[in-house]
Amino acid sequence: MLAQQRQQAILDRVRASGGVRVADLVRELGVSDMTIRRDLEVLAERGLLEKVHGGATAAGPGSTEEPGFAAKSVRQQAEKEAIARQAAMLVRPGTAVALSAGTTTWTLARLLVDVPELTVITNSIRIAEVFHRSPRADRTVVLTGGVRTPSDALVGPVAVAAIRGLHVDTLFLGVHGMSPRAGFTTPNLLEAETDRALVASAHRLVVPADHSKWGTVGISTIAALSEAHVIISDSGLPDDAREELSAQAGELIVAEPERESRVAER
Repeated sequence: MLAQQRQQAILDRVRASGGVRVADLVRELGVSDMTIRRDLEVLAERGLLEKVHGGATAAGPGSTEEPGFAAKSVRQQAEKEAIARQAAMLVRPGTAVALSAGTTTWTLARLLVDVPELTVITNSIRIAEVFHRSPRADRTVVLTGGVRTPSDALVGPVAVAAIRGLHVDTLFLGVHGMSPRAGFTTPNLLEAETDRALVASAHRLVVPADHSKWGTVGISTIAALSEAHVIISDSGLPDDAREELSAQAGELIVAEPERESRVAER
């Protein structure tokens, strides 16, 4: 097996299982320990995996990596729908809510189109379009201006100026990641500034975030975990995360995706 073929085999194994051990690769590929370690070094230098003691793991996303809206919208769909249903229960008619950009908040927006006398503040083009397609005479939608990001958020000084001075009952904050150390984060510096303005405008902060966001850290912090009045996640959230979030936030709500419910009934 050529070095390139061997390295591709290693990379395929890492991507399939999330990690590999040097000893296992030596046995499976029939080469020396030193050869495997050199292969891992080459792959690590190319940013394709991360070397750890005794092996390697899949490379995590960079702190500035920002997937587009289409790419994010197909991830954890059942979880996002379950989370959105829980979040919608927190919205009362006749209130003012803010929805930051994100695929989970976009899913929530589709559940709010029939809520009467609602005022919606958003910096998301996609969310504004949801309400535009289902007009109501008793609803007001405010779309901030700003610079468009890959996730279709409007950010920057124009957006911040539009948000500053507003006061909303509840902010539903979409986040890229959440962790004990960094709190709620985003990979976009300008989006972080805009989101912080939204947080400052809100009487209540609700963070709808599926379990895949736990342990992910973007380059900039929006808010500390303790600033959230409510965090809504799903049943895939690990136990340690549940303990941490319950201790830090005012309330943790765990939603059950419908697909899991259907399996349990069989």
